[in-house]
Amino acid sequence: QVQVAESGGGLVQAGGSLRLSCAASGRTFNLYVMSWFRQTPGKERVIVAGISSNSGSTYYADSVKGRFTISRDNAKNMMYLQMNNLRPEDTAVYYCAANPRWSAVTRTETYSYWGQGTQVTVSS
Repeated sequence: QVQVAESGGGLVQAGGSLRLSCAASGRTFNLYVMSWFRQTPGKERVIVAGISSNSGSTYYADSVKGRFTISRDNAKNMMYLQMNNLRPEDTAVYYCAANPRWSAVTRTETYSYWGQGTQVTVSS
């Protein structure tokens, strides 16, 4: 079992950067696929980026490729999302989540563990 909590959100101007962090508890963190999702009011939660348990594979939504970088540090039970060149359309609540299967990385319904979310607001 894994518990996760996000931090690092805030208000930033377009073109700026933010780094989100996800702290996980539990001795099995290194067995899970970890991903970042985001959600805006009235819309479904969608995947932003995912990283396999050993960091060997990553996934990025087309909208963030080349601007966002996902990483993890299994020794510290931490996951990160470096967000550069932010745009107003990146404004959302960002969630970190854990999933046991890389094959299901894009399937929201397969994620068992979720954080409470952190707000990212990008002003134009």
